[in-house]
Amino acid sequence: MADALFHSPKTHGFVRVAAATPVSHPGDPRANGQEHVALIRQAGEQGVDLMVFPELSLSAYAIDDLHMQAALLDEVERQIAVVAAATAEADVVAVVGAPIRNGDALYNCAVVIGSGEVLGVVPKTYLPNYREYYEKRWFAPATARAEDVLRLNGETVDFASGLLFEAVNRPGFVFSVEICEDYWAPLPPSTRAALAGARILLNLSASNIVIGKADERAMLSASHSARTLSAYVFAASGWGESTTDLAWDGQATIHELGSKLAEGERFALDSHLTIADVDVDRIGLDRLRNGTFAECARNEGEPAAVVPFMARQDHEASELIRPLDRFPFVPDDAGRLDQDCYEAFNIQVQGLMRRMTATGAKSLVIGVSGGLDSTQALLVACRAFDRLDLPRTDILAFTMPAFATSDATKSNAWALMTALGVTGAEIDIRPAAEQMFKDIGHPYAEGQPVHDITFENVQAGLRTDYLFRLANQHRAFVLGTGDLSELALGWATYGVGDHMSHYNVNGGVAKTLIRHLIRWVAAGDLIGAGARDTLHAILDTEISPELVPAKDGVIQSTEGTVGPYALNDFFLFYISRFGMTPSKVAFLAHQAWGDAGSGHWPANTPDDEKVEYDLASIKGWLRKFLIRFFQTAQFKRSALPNGPKVVTGGSLSPRGDWRAPSDGNARVWLDELDANVPD
Repeated sequence: MADALFHSPKTHGFVRVAAATPVSHPGDPRANGQEHVALIRQAGEQGVDLMVFPELSLSAYAIDDLHMQAALLDEVERQIAVVAAATAEADVVAVVGAPIRNGDALYNCAVVIGSGEVLGVVPKTYLPNYREYYEKRWFAPATARAEDVLRLNGETVDFASGLLFEAVNRPGFVFSVEICEDYWAPLPPSTRAALAGARILLNLSASNIVIGKADERAMLSASHSARTLSAYVFAASGWGESTTDLAWDGQATIHELGSKLAEGERFALDSHLTIADVDVDRIGLDRLRNGTFAECARNEGEPAAVVPFMARQDHEASELIRPLDRFPFVPDDAGRLDQDCYEAFNIQVQGLMRRMTATGAKSLVIGVSGGLDSTQALLVACRAFDRLDLPRTDILAFTMPAFATSDATKSNAWALMTALGVTGAEIDIRPAAEQMFKDIGHPYAEGQPVHDITFENVQAGLRTDYLFRLANQHRAFVLGTGDLSELALGWATYGVGDHMSHYNVNGGVAKTLIRHLIRWVAAGDLIGAGARDTLHAILDTEISPELVPAKDGVIQSTEGTVGPYALNDFFLFYISRFGMTPSKVAFLAHQAWGDAGSGHWPANTPDDEKVEYDLASIKGWLRKFLIRFFQTAQFKRSALPNGPKVVTGGSLSPRGDWRAPSDGNARVWLDELDANVPD
C-alpha cells in the first residue's frame, strides 16, 4: 500500500460526513439553492462524502400555507436540478429537504442527490400536529403514498421511507434518512433501517428551539446511535428561518455508537458545516460481535429497498476529523475522568469486599514492591477493609527485596505500608534464592553473574511461595496485583504473583488507567492524606520488575522490553474491543501519537509523559504486541484467577470478553500489518 493510501482515512473504513447549516431564506428557493450550492462546494473541498441539510431546506420550514403555492413548488424542483449539478462537480452526496408533489398530495421529503442526479426521495413518516406544529394541514404522511416511485424533473426515482443508499465502491458506506419528528417517535423509521443494514442515519430537522430542547435532541441522537449501533447525523434549521412564533438554533451534531464526534455552533449567523469522520468499519465490527443486534434484526427487521450509488474514491492523505484519545482507557475530559476513576476504584473495592464476605476472610496477604500495581491493589484493600469495618492491621503487607531491589522502591514500599496503617513486614528472599540456585545447579550459585530467565523467575516464584504460605498461616487469602496490560502482553511469570493469586482486583484495569487511579486517590480523602507524597513518588518511579541488577546505572526497564504501555493499551483497546486490523490500529495510533497527532491528553497528564511516536516506532511495537498477544501469552490468560471486569471490553479472563486458543499464532495479523503499513 502506498504511503498516501495508508494515511487516508477513507482507506481505513471512514466516511466523512457533514451536517450543513445554511442561512435560510423563507419562501425563496432560489436563494436557498445558492446557499446549498456554496456549502456543497465547500464540503467537496474538505473531502466530505455525505452531507445532510435541515428539513425543507430548499423552501424553508416555517412558511405555512406558502407550501401550497405552485410557483414555489415549481421553483423548488428547479433548484433540485441546480443542487444536483453541484453534487456532480463537488463529488458529494447531498441530502436536502424539499416539499415534493406526487399525484394529488404534497410530501415533506428528503431528496438524496449524488453524481448529478436524484438517487431517491424519502417522505416523512410521522407528521407532528400538536402544540405549535400543523404539518398535516399541508403534507401527507409517507403511508399515504400510492406507489414507491415518483416523477421528478422528468426522471423516475425511488420514493419510500426506509430506503437504504449503499455505496457500491465503499464497503460499509450504507445510509438511510428520516425527518425530524420521525426520531421522536417510539419506533423511529431509522431503527428498522439500521436493522436492515444502514450504518449512518441522517436526520433533516426543523426542530425549533426552546430552553432545554438542545440537550434533549443531543440525548436522542446519542442514545439512538448507541441502541442501533450506528452513526447519527442531525441537522436543524438555523438563522434566517421565520420567527413569526418560533426561534431556531441550527443545532448540528454527529454521534457514533453513543459518543459525540462533533457539534456545530448554535445560533450562528452564517452558513457553515459540522464535519466528522464516521467509522463505518468499527460500526460493522461492533454489530458483528453483538448477538442481540443480529437477533433483533432477524426478529424485527424488514426487507428494505437498496439504492446503489458511487461514492467519491479519492484517497488523499489527511488528518482524521474526529475525537481520538491517546489513552482509550482514560478519558481526556476532567469530569469524565473523575467519574471513571470513581467507578473503577469502587468496582475494585466492591469486588474484593464481596469475595471477602463470601469466603469469610478477615485478613489478606499482599506483596508490596513500591510499584504501581501493588500500590493500587493495596489502596483498594484499605478501602475495602474500611467499608467492611475491619482494621487495616489485618492487611498483611510484605515487601520482599532481592538482588535488584532499589533503595527507592523499598523505601516507597515501607513508607506506603506505614502511612496506610497496614501490618508491614519484610522478608529478604536472597538467602532462599541462593539456596535454590545451588539446588538446581544454576551458575549464579558458583559466582557467575548469569541473569537469565531462571535467575529472574526464581525470585518471582519465591515471592509468590512466601505469600501463599503466609496466607495459609494466617487464614487469609492472597491479593493479586497483575494488571490488564501485563496480562495482554504476557508480562507475568506463570503461576506467580502478577499472574496467580486467590483474587486479583487489577486484572480488569489497564496500566494507563492505574496511573490515573493512583493520582485520583492521592487527590482525594478516601484513604487518608498521609500517603500522598509517597503515592506521587511511586508515580514518578520508572516501571521495572527489578529482577536484574542495574548495569552502568541503568535499571531493568519494562517498557524498554515490551514497549510503551501507552501504545500497548492503545493497541489492546482497538484489537480486543473491536477486532480491527493491525494496519488500521497503526493508522489510528499514528493519528493520535504521531508528530502531527491530534489525540487528546487526559486531564492532569504531566508534561514528561507527553511524548510522540513516529510510524516506524508504532509499527515496531505493534509487531511485538501482536506476537505477545496472539501467540505467546494466551496460555497464561487461560488460567487466570477471579477478578472484576472494570473497563469496557477490558476483560481477558477466559470466562469473560476474550476467549482464544492457547496454541494460536500471530501470522495472519503480522502479514496484514507488513502488507499494509509502510516502513
